[in-house]
Amino acid sequence: MLSILGCTSLKEDKVAELLENATSSYRQSIRWGYWDAAIGFLHPDKRMDVDPEALDNIRVTGFEVVQPPVIGDDLTAVQLVRIEYVLNDRQRLESLADRQEWRYEKEMKTWWLHSGLPKFKLD
Repeated sequence: MLSILGCTSLKEDKVAELLENATSSYRQSIRWGYWDAAIGFLHPDKRMDVDPEALDNIRVTGFEVVQPPVIGDDLTAVQLVRIEYVLNDRQRLESLADRQEWRYEKEMKTWWLHSGLPKFKLD
């Protein structure tokens, strides 16, 4: 019985580690404006809604995790972040709260972002 519990714990630890890696890499992609890399974290069904050229006008100046992700029983996690950014053509500081919904896909052993990219004010 203990070995079964130990195996379950190891799997949970691995899933949590994969989530930490995904959210950390995604944060760096957003923070440094690597939009193609950030789009790569989106679930493939969500990528069609993204206009990468519209993101070229954005320079992210801050990314703060307000609430770290907690993995639910259904292998979803929600993370809340605050993002500060500048629209290059206006040079005005903006801020937004981003609620990220991550879902684990067991077959691919990966976390996908289902909530989409942050909702930047582009106009």
